[in-house]
Amino acid sequence: MVCSIIKHNFFHSSLFETNNIIVNRSHPTLCDNFMLKLILILIFINLMNFTASAQINDENFRVYDAKGNAASLQQIIETIGKSDVVFLGENHDDATAHFLQAEIFKKAFENYAKNRKVTLSMEMFERDVQTVVDEYLKDLITEKKFLDDSRPWNNYQTDYRPLMEFAKQNSLPVIAANAPRRYVNMVSRNGRDSLNQLSTDAKSWLAPLPYAAPSAEYAKKFNALMGNLKSETNAPSKILEAQALWDATMAFSISERLKKEKNALVVHLNGSFHTENRLGTAEQFLKLNPNAKITVVTMRSEDDFTKFDRAKHENLGDFLILTDAKVPRSFK
Repeated sequence: MVCSIIKHNFFHSSLFETNNIIVNRSHPTLCDNFMLKLILILIFINLMNFTASAQINDENFRVYDAKGNAASLQQIIETIGKSDVVFLGENHDDATAHFLQAEIFKKAFENYAKNRKVTLSMEMFERDVQTVVDEYLKDLITEKKFLDDSRPWNNYQTDYRPLMEFAKQNSLPVIAANAPRRYVNMVSRNGRDSLNQLSTDAKSWLAPLPYAAPSAEYAKKFNALMGNLKSETNAPSKILEAQALWDATMAFSISERLKKEKNALVVHLNGSFHTENRLGTAEQFLKLNPNAKITVVTMRSEDDFTKFDRAKHENLGDFLILTDAKVPRSFK
C-alpha cells in the first residue's frame, strides 16, 4: 500500500527523479518527514539562488561603448533589437556576467518576442545533444534525464539553468551550438584533416568541412594568449585549428537557425575570447552571413571596473561591460 506518489511536475528540481517515489502507508510519519525534507531542501536551493542574485546590482558593473563612453543596459537592448545576433561574451566564473546575461535575454524577450522568435544559443551545449535539449524544452523528459544525457558544464545549475528555464517557460528555442569536445580534442592532437575520417553522421555535428581558417588578426591574438604556440613550419598550431573548429561550428549553428527562422533574434552565450574585437565566432558567422547585423557585448571582470583603460578595453566589443572582480566567483 502507498500513501502517495509524488509527480515530477510537483517538485521541479534536478536533484530528484520523482516520477515514482513510493512511501508505505503503514508509516505516515515517514511520508510526512520525507515531504518536509523535500520542501526544506527546495526552499534552501531557492534561497541560495535568490541570495546570489540579490548580491548583484547596478553598483557591481559599468557599461561602455566601444570607445569608452558611458552607456547603459537599455542602450544594449535597443541596439540588439536592430541585430540578427547578439554575442554575450563572458568569463565563465563571473557571477555578475551571468546575472547580466539573464537580464539581457529576458529584456530581449519582453521587447521583441511579439514580432520575432527570440532564441537562446549556447556554447555550453554541443550539437550532438540538441535532441536531448529539445526533448527537455518540450517537457518530454525530466530535468534529471536531461542533465544525465546532455553533458552540462559543472556550473550549469548556478549560471545557465536560469536562462534555460526561462526559455522553457516561454517556449523559446535553445541551440546547442558547440562542436562535440571529442572532435575539438581530435583536431588539437591530429590536425583538422583528421576530421575527414569521421562518418557522415559525425560530420553533421560540425561546421561543414573544410571549415574556414581563422583570420590573421585572430591567430595573432590567440598565439599571444597561448604563448606563441606554433608548429615548426610556422603554420597555425593544431590548438588554433581546434579553436577555429569551435568558432566555426558555433557560427554555423547560429546561421542554420536564422535560415529556418528568418526574423529570429539569437542571443548567443560564449566565452569572451571567442567574440572579442568581433573576431572568432563573430567573424566566422559574418563569413557565412555577410549581410547580417550583429552586436558584440564583451564582459570582463576587473578590480577597478569603474575605469575604462583604452589600451586594454577599446573595441573589445560594440559594448563592454566591466564587472566588479570583488564579487565572489560563481564557482572555483
